[in-house]
Amino acid sequence: MLSAAAFCAPKAEARHPVRHSSRLVKGGHFLHRHFRHYGHAHVIQCVAYVHQNTDFQIRGNARDWWRNAEGIYARGQQPEVGAVLSFRGTRRMPLGHVAVVSQKIDSRTIMVDQSHWISNGVTRNTRVVDVSPDNDWTAVRVALPHDGRLGSIYPTYGFIYSRHDGAAPISNAVHNVMAHGTASDMETASIPADANFFGDEAPSRSLR
Repeated sequence: MLSAAAFCAPKAEARHPVRHSSRLVKGGHFLHRHFRHYGHAHVIQCVAYVHQNTDFQIRGNARDWWRNAEGIYARGQQPEVGAVLSFRGTRRMPLGHVAVVSQKIDSRTIMVDQSHWISNGVTRNTRVVDVSPDNDWTAVRVALPHDGRLGSIYPTYGFIYSRHDGAAPISNAVHNVMAHGTASDMETASIPADANFFGDEAPSRSLR
């Protein structure tokens, strides 16, 4: 019998972990644990979505991914396409959440692909805005699905990159662009004016 800890969402946007090789997921061995049956449909949880659509081999609840990636995957505070944005657990989403960065718009805006956030299905190219004072992506707001408004502020750990811990980024293009000031996509964005708003509009997604 599966426990609620096997799933994602605010109360819940949650998910699953890694730390040593014993925690690595090989193939789809654990994927069957990340689905829940609603009526006649299966809802894919956020961790299962990341497992199926990336090469990350991390298992456990989403809230644990950051800690368990230590020593295996590089981590940091700036977005890269293909990285996983790791959300902390909160009262409303105790199991945390994970989402895959699909595009970087500017220093405070990215697009993500994810599952089981607000709705039960997969959502692609969802806007996420960094509202942290230091632009370190430790507090974000996620666009709501119907009108694009930004939702509540959620705490995050940062980004888990798809390379080994200690490995340099695949490309130094970003640093070169910043040095020469030649890329339009490196524009620095301002923190949103209403960044001090902490709402609670996200639906409860507890799977208990």
